Amino acid sequence: MNTKYSKIIITLVTLFLINYISFKVYKRVDLTSDHRYTLSTTSKSIIKNIDDIITIKVYLQGNFPAEFKRLQIETKQFLEELNTQNKNIHFRFINPEKISQELIQNRLEPSRLQVQEEGKLSEIIIFPWAVVSSKNKTENVPLLKDIFSNSQEEQLESSIQNLEYAFINAIYKLTSKKSKKIAIIKGNGELNDVYIADFLRKLNEYYFLAPFTLDSVAKQPQKTLKQISKFDLAIITKPTKKFTEEEKYTLDQYIMNGGKTLWLIDNVQAELDSLMETGETLVYPRDLGLTDLFFNYGVRINTDLIQDLYASEIPLVTGNIGNKTQFSQFQWEFFPLLNSPNNHPINNNIEAVNVKFANSIDTLKNTIQKTILLQSSKFSKPIGTPSIISLKSITQKKDPLKYNNGNKTIAVLLEGNFKSAYNGRIKPFRIKNPKEIGVSSKMIVISDGDIIANEISKGKPLELGVNRWTNQRYGNKEFLLNTINYLLDDNGLINIRSKTVKINFLNKQKAFEETTKWQLINILFPLLILIVFGLLFHFLRKRKYQ
Repeated sequence: MNTKYSKIIITLVTLFLINYISFKVYKRVDLTSDHRYTLSTTSKSIIKNIDDIITIKVYLQGNFPAEFKRLQIETKQFLEELNTQNKNIHFRFINPEKISQELIQNRLEPSRLQVQEEGKLSEIIIFPWAVVSSKNKTENVPLLKDIFSNSQEEQLESSIQNLEYAFINAIYKLTSKKSKKIAIIKGNGELNDVYIADFLRKLNEYYFLAPFTLDSVAKQPQKTLKQISKFDLAIITKPTKKFTEEEKYTLDQYIMNGGKTLWLIDNVQAELDSLMETGETLVYPRDLGLTDLFFNYGVRINTDLIQDLYASEIPLVTGNIGNKTQFSQFQWEFFPLLNSPNNHPINNNIEAVNVKFANSIDTLKNTIQKTILLQSSKFSKPIGTPSIISLKSITQKKDPLKYNNGNKTIAVLLEGNFKSAYNGRIKPFRIKNPKEIGVSSKMIVISDGDIIANEISKGKPLELGVNRWTNQRYGNKEFLLNTINYLLDDNGLINIRSKTVKINFLNKQKAFEETTKWQLINILFPLLILIVFGLLFHFLRKRKYQ
């Protein structure tokens, strides 16, 4: 009797210990091939440093079709993973049906999506948003990505693989303090602020921004160099006026002392506005005086224009109906859609980047490491300048055999110890301890200034990378944000943003067509198995006892 009770007690104690240990030592195992439930090192580092309560409200509660139920489940599983990493992260799912007007007032716009069920198309309205809050600060997180450009399955796949970046980025902005400083170079005819407003608005969420004019270098060169050296990065956006030797030497010594630079350069004068007015325009080389600088650093921006059969569209007037002008979209080969080699965290897993009147870039042999980030398609060719381009070419049939010059480089990353362009030359002005060979640094050269330019509507800037006429979405903003993050050594956010997840979706059309077949299989196949096993059991039993 004692032995019996002792066994029961031991069993109960063992079960209690197993439950206690499993509660204290919680471990999740990610068996997916793409490790979609495994947080990156950067994410864990950001989450680990959270000391205040983070509240996350997700407006995905309710009944959804299978695909959007998948987004709901994936979001919940990801947030559960965040909660296991840090108990200060709280989340809850909310049904937006009764508070839809309140959400719209808070700029959480709903999405209308077509859903195919049982062979029929229907429309649903969802609020694919989450709101992350900490203390008095909030960040809105869009959960449905690329709603204009992709198919429904691609949208959801892109959205699911974007979950980690979307939430970690919001938490990072709420909990981190800005430290890096970026100079927006002015004074040489660069783009007006309204044309770069959208990207600067996004950039301001992470870094300190300030305009910096090089004009003062003419009177106070040493002071100007000292002031620009306080910035971690300088962005030069589509200059149109020639740089003086003093300005060039200032930028050169800034680079020699470790300053990072992003060059957005148009080496050819070509604008769509002037082309629209007359139907044709003269395009000609633009002398910015930067050739010797780039040549010394290891690249050459050519004075040509890239024509590409893989290009975006432009609107042209095709007639009038009543008092309204009618527009149609036509492919314009001077607006290439650039593909990415996916050979670097900057260009990995981004949409096609749209550029306008881009030039080709040659890389030159020196000690600098070069990585091609963006290039035209293999069906592209350069045309020399000066030359006349005309809108009449839009209606002409293109011969692919004439577009066989292969990929042309449009964006290149340079890394290493740059050699001064004024090494062995007379210096424009004197400074203390000028550097002939610089410390290790980085720069990115892009042969198109309009890559950063957002469109304007009624005097207000629109979102960068979205075509106002077609709502086509391009990867300009994401690519440029990656370049800034990389140049400033914020590589962690890039790696999260470029995470790839492969989601397998059900072919609904095929499932609908084969519904009867699979219903019969699911009903008859188990019955056949039971009959076979029953007969086999009866045969063996009869044989054994015969």
